[in-house]
Amino acid sequence: MALSKPEAIELEARPPSSASQFAPEPSGTASEPASASSTTTSIVNESSLAPVDGGRAAWSFLVAAFFVEAIVWGFPSAFGIFLDYYLNDPKYSSQPGAATLLPIIGPASSGVIYCSGLLIQPFMLRYPYHRRTSMWIGVFFCFASLFGASYATKIEALVCLQGVLYAIGGSLLYTPCISYVSEWFVERRGTANGIIFAGTAVGGLFLPLTIPRLIAKFGLTITLRALAIGILLLLVPLIPLVRPRIPDSRTQMRAPAPVSREWMRHSSLWLALMANTLQGFGYFVPVVWLPTFAREVGIDSSKSALAVALLNGASVVGRLSMGYLSDTVEPWSLAIGTLFSTSIATFIIWGLLSKTFAGLVAYGIVYGMLAGGWSSSWSGFVRPVAKDDARLVSTLFTYFLFSRGIGNILSTPISSALIRKAASTKANFPVNGKYENMIVYVGTCFAGAASVCVVGFVMSFRKRGGQASGGVH
Repeated sequence: MALSKPEAIELEARPPSSASQFAPEPSGTASEPASASSTTTSIVNESSLAPVDGGRAAWSFLVAAFFVEAIVWGFPSAFGIFLDYYLNDPKYSSQPGAATLLPIIGPASSGVIYCSGLLIQPFMLRYPYHRRTSMWIGVFFCFASLFGASYATKIEALVCLQGVLYAIGGSLLYTPCISYVSEWFVERRGTANGIIFAGTAVGGLFLPLTIPRLIAKFGLTITLRALAIGILLLLVPLIPLVRPRIPDSRTQMRAPAPVSREWMRHSSLWLALMANTLQGFGYFVPVVWLPTFAREVGIDSSKSALAVALLNGASVVGRLSMGYLSDTVEPWSLAIGTLFSTSIATFIIWGLLSKTFAGLVAYGIVYGMLAGGWSSSWSGFVRPVAKDDARLVSTLFTYFLFSRGIGNILSTPISSALIRKAASTKANFPVNGKYENMIVYVGTCFAGAASVCVVGFVMSFRKRGGQASGGVH
């Protein structure tokens, strides 16, 4: 009986059972029947697994992971709504350091989730059967963070609860979820990642439109408690669907071997990480500052909120399409096209046309579609290096998350410094002078990331050419 490619890979990577490790090998001809019996049992066990790249189990996992993504990332993305209420509530705004501490809660939360994978992932690889336990702990922490924040009266308590505790819970919930993707999807891994990552955009679209209405009707305290209970009610039935394809009991016998570090010799991957970092330094700036920019140019606040919602809505399309294309299109070409296009759109649409509501909406949609789908392209860079090694795929994704997290954390103080500084460029954009530096900064970050990808494309082209010429006799 022939095994499919994913099943054959599982047989190679699967740790031996305790019987095969310690039982002596039978002597004489008896070993042959035993070997045949073992092989037959292994084939039956592997064939009993759910299929990859499709089937009810795979798609139910994908749907559940989509909602986990939306919840984990949606609240940090929507923190600007909470920030507006905190800064306008004398109970918080009158406290020392309010203007400095309150704005960092959202970026700190998402930044910790981005960067913590490097710490959590090695533990998950060493003890894979603890992944589901980690997710349940994460659910409780996310619930406790918002429920506890509803009782907080001090800014420091808000930072610890809504910022740090939520980030810890989100990390414990999110990292195992991402590690399961490479077990369920092989050929369609890019598409699967695009669907999951679209959850962030959906959360960023839904929550900013919902939270203000809840706060206006029930107040901030009741809203936080209602959201905490809502998280619990949504995640408790979903977590059982976010499960590994290979049962954890098969990996409990012996800890798996460490992930190979051979990938560190791939210069193409380091270039991809460099481009990813530069993209992260620019990407989060418009997401944070577009509402403030709209108010500065005289656009109504409700219209500016619509522009941000459309940005997140367009990101859904960008992430789905980028995920699909990453399965079929050469990754460097895809990256160069989207990054350069984002840079041009930033200089032209945001820099020249966004003083009107139509221009602002146009930039939000274009930016969301082009820049919002970037994370779905990671599969294209990882696949040539990791091949079918599911554990290495998960490890490399944590590095991409970490490098993007660096940009997420540092872009906020950088953009704050730029907005406090008078315009020092010669771009002469017809917008408020203090935003000119920011527009140039964002456009330059994307252009720099695209330039790095050009180097990666040239290196990849030369490598393919060398392999082709080497195979001719």
